[in-house]
Amino acid sequence: MTPSDASGGASNGAPAGRWSSLDRPPLNVAALQRALVTGEGLWSSLEVVSSTGSTNSDLAARAAKLPEGAVLVAEEQTAGRGRLDRSWVAPARSGLFFSVLLKPGPSVPQERWGWLTLLAGVATATGLSRAAGVDTALKWPNDLLVTVDGEERKTGGILAERVGDGVVLGIGLNVTLTDAELPVDTAGSLVLAKATVTDRDPLLKAVLRSLEQWYGNWRAAGGDPAASGLQETYAAGCATLGKHVRAELPGGRTLTGTAEAVDTDGRLVVRTAEDKHEAVGAGDVVHLRSVR
Repeated sequence: MTPSDASGGASNGAPAGRWSSLDRPPLNVAALQRALVTGEGLWSSLEVVSSTGSTNSDLAARAAKLPEGAVLVAEEQTAGRGRLDRSWVAPARSGLFFSVLLKPGPSVPQERWGWLTLLAGVATATGLSRAAGVDTALKWPNDLLVTVDGEERKTGGILAERVGDGVVLGIGLNVTLTDAELPVDTAGSLVLAKATVTDRDPLLKAVLRSLEQWYGNWRAAGGDPAASGLQETYAAGCATLGKHVRAELPGGRTLTGTAEAVDTDGRLVVRTAEDKHEAVGAGDVVHLRSVR
């Protein structure tokens, strides 16, 4: 996902430019459905549309009539949204832009549903590591980073929205965007990170299968991030921990300090210069430098 501002992000309707359909082929819908919608796993349906405003908005509008596990994928988004209603832009078929409907149900207390954003990050990073051979780091709370020319760059993001008795979880990934197509130098893509695979079909299958596994483990543990292994795995892959950071909080307040942990509620624990610890539940976090 590539942002239209300097914060980094994914998907909305830029022209395909010099890229042809041979360079960026469409997804193989029938093959994806055969592989993922088996009747035995989480995924109950998979739909691919050529273009839409926002997969999250579309799926949220239909959520009450759909079973858990519905997947909506767009080859192009024209009104893709990130956190704080930022817009995301990317050429058609240059990435993966999709949303899934999850309904954790009464077995998972609603106060633990906030972990779904972090869970999606872990699942996506795990799936990309297996399928594309690329090391994907997590930036709290919802960004996916890859290393390009020795620098961390945002290649994806996650947006979770509560809808009725469930959550619509949107994931966007830059796959084949080139340097010339990136609007800011803080953005990246899998191809720029020298991924061994940039075919979107196996990448989408890998991410959805990883998401199914992590979600199943988390749900079976009643949403407990420690018992499911989610908290430990997230911390191990989180590039924010150990960094000197600036957290831009709701209401205009700014907090600066060292990111030390992610607590059981999924909040980022920051130690300030006054040696006080503050848990950040929402806000934008800027990596300033690593703490030696």
